[in-house]
Amino acid sequence: MRIKKESTIGLIIDFQERIVPAMCKQEQLIENTKKLISGLQILSVPLIATQQYTRGLGETISDINFLVYDFGPIEKKTFSCYDEPLFLEALEKTEAKNVIICGIESHVCVLQTAVDLKDAGYNPIIVLDCVSSRSIESVNIALDRFRFEGIMVTSFESVLFELTASAGAPEFKPISNLVK
Repeated sequence: MRIKKESTIGLIIDFQERIVPAMCKQEQLIENTKKLISGLQILSVPLIATQQYTRGLGETISDINFLVYDFGPIEKKTFSCYDEPLFLEALEKTEAKNVIICGIESHVCVLQTAVDLKDAGYNPIIVLDCVSSRSIESVNIALDRFRFEGIMVTSFESVLFELTASAGAPEFKPISNLVK
C-alpha cells in the first residue's frame, strides 16, 4: 500500500512533560518527531494530538506543541485514542484512512490505538523512530505486536519522502532539507 497525503493524517500521542523524560533515547525521539511533524505540515497533512490525563502527566512538551499549527490536544484517560469520542470525531472529520502515528508509550497507548484503528478499517502507520517507551525491551515487544497485527512500521524519513512522491514536487526541497 502506498501512503498518499490526500488520505492521511498524523497522530501525536502523549508527548507530555512528566513522561517524556522517562523515555529511552528521548533526545533522538524528540528530534525525529520534530522533523516528522514539520514535514507533515509542509505537506499539509492534518495533525491530531492527544494528552493522557493532563493533570497527572502535564502538558505536551513545548518542543512539540510549538510546532503544531493551532495546537489543541484532545484530553484522554483511555489508553487507546480510539476509545476517546473527541478523537473519533476529529478523525472522522478528516475522512483519512491512513493514520501516521508517533508517540509514547509504544507498548501501551501507541499499540492499543494502532490495533483499534486497524480493527476499525483504518491503516495505522507506526513511525518507529518517533515512538518510545521507558525501556527498549518494551519498544521491541510493541514492534513484535505491530508485526503480528499486520500494522505497517516505517521511519520518519521514509514516510515523508513517500508522501512527497517525487523530486519534482514543490515540497521536495523543504522535505529534503528537513531530513538532512
